[in-house]
Amino acid sequence: MTATKRKAVVLLSGGLDSATVLAIAAADGFETYALSFRYGQRHSVELAAAGRVATALGAAKHVVADIDLRVFGGSALTDDSLEVPHHDSAEAVSQDIPITYVPARNTIFLSFALAWAETLGAQDIFIGVNALDYSGYPDCRPEYIEAFQKMANLATKAGVEGTQDLTIHMPLVALTKAQTIERGLALGVDYSLTHSCYDPLGDQACGTCDSCLLRGRGFAELGLTDPALA
Repeated sequence: MTATKRKAVVLLSGGLDSATVLAIAAADGFETYALSFRYGQRHSVELAAAGRVATALGAAKHVVADIDLRVFGGSALTDDSLEVPHHDSAEAVSQDIPITYVPARNTIFLSFALAWAETLGAQDIFIGVNALDYSGYPDCRPEYIEAFQKMANLATKAGVEGTQDLTIHMPLVALTKAQTIERGLALGVDYSLTHSCYDPLGDQACGTCDSCLLRGRGFAELGLTDPALA
């Protein structure tokens, strides 16, 4: 008799990191449930990518939740009056918290993931945060994720009743972008399906925003060309 797989909710933006995390969760034996958000971001290209990735990597279900963070603004990703920064090289990307930071975004996303995990009877959430090659976002730090996990286990009916002991997995947290790509390629991730750009030109990555530059540097360190820019 085949053992039932454990279920896991995987936050899936459609970018490089989240695609890698989805592949890792599947390789670890989880039945994956991919969760993406239409949150008022500048474009929908990443959501199309998320759908492609979820299908390619065999997610049991892919849900796109609708919320609208444009009502608050405060980020170049949700407020058209703010411009996305562009640079000549990855070395020029600041380690200060950039204008592309969306206030409390990961807290909101993890809260939705927590709600879905409880309804699924899942004990596991996967998120692609990284504390090395990232743009200085405070909600990508491991101490933040650990604090959210502790809170999450106090916040649900399943937690109170002892039927859920949630773990938030952050398998990329100590990896460079190059190491992340290397891990994903070993798991068969097709990065041409992904999209990470903050400020695309139509469906094409700009190549000069923080996300494009950090991603491109990761591929270059492996002697590869980013398929998003090929």
